[in-house]
Amino acid sequence: MDRLQAINSFVKVVETGSFARAAERLDVSVSAVSRQVAELEAHLDARLLNRTTRRLSLTESGSVFHERCVQLLADVEEAEQSAHAGTIKPRGTLRLTCAVTFGERHLPAAIAEFISRHPDIQFDVELSDRAVDLVDEGFDAALRIGNIGSQNLVGRKIGVTQLMCCAAPAYLERYGEPKKPQDLTAHRCLTYEYASLRNVWRFRDRGGRDFSVKIGGPVHANSGHLLEALAREGLGIACEPDFIVGPDIRAGRLKPVLRGFEPPPANIYLVYPSRRHLSAKVRAFADFLVERLANAEWALSGRAAHPRSHKQPRMPHAGR
Repeated sequence: MDRLQAINSFVKVVETGSFARAAERLDVSVSAVSRQVAELEAHLDARLLNRTTRRLSLTESGSVFHERCVQLLADVEEAEQSAHAGTIKPRGTLRLTCAVTFGERHLPAAIAEFISRHPDIQFDVELSDRAVDLVDEGFDAALRIGNIGSQNLVGRKIGVTQLMCCAAPAYLERYGEPKKPQDLTAHRCLTYEYASLRNVWRFRDRGGRDFSVKIGGPVHANSGHLLEALAREGLGIACEPDFIVGPDIRAGRLKPVLRGFEPPPANIYLVYPSRRHLSAKVRAFADFLVERLANAEWALSGRAAHPRSHKQPRMPHAGR
């Protein structure tokens, strides 16, 4: 059995939902695909797929194995493409979408520097906090924070952001400073529309213990930039990414609270519809962002990006 070929067949069956469609994509017979998957299951001594006359579904073992297989095939293809990437010149228009606040604050300088390196590249950028469908709307890539979205997308990690609980010194003088997450129930908290759980903030202490706290306050909004500004005005405590509040914290306009109970960090990804035939322009932009964000100017704790690729990370949505 050619294990790599069998893994590829298994992934195509899951991707298409059918042995017949997988065989068509691979340009082989249905019996060949069926045999390869069966041999793979026999080799692993585990059933990967539930088969009925109506549909196919992954078993629990199959789901875990599928996630690793997607990563394996992506790494193999990336290794092959990187061998001759130096001979391909990035050119053309790169259609990119990104969350509004991150895009407005951090894309202009990045795009300007990238174009200076690759003058044959043009950008078509849409800043939006909505869930953009990359395939249906014809985008080459998206910058996403936390959750990359559909299982059919592939994301390359380009950086890290940390949610920071912070408030204006004037607020803390008036209401006191929370010492533990549970203290937030007595505070005025500024809440964000696209958080993974509405009116719940999550924390992790230095011992790795997780805490979830139900909070509330005078303002709920869909803009992290607005919540940052309201926190500066002393209206309440905000929990916002360091790429938004970092400058205010450095300048003393906002003060971090609950140090030692920070929420888990969230990864920043450049997301594309597929690795198959990934264009030189997207690959070059991903490589550039990994380099640029390795020591991001907003980071307050010296974190660096560790580039890897992921099919579907289980991270909270932190896009602002």
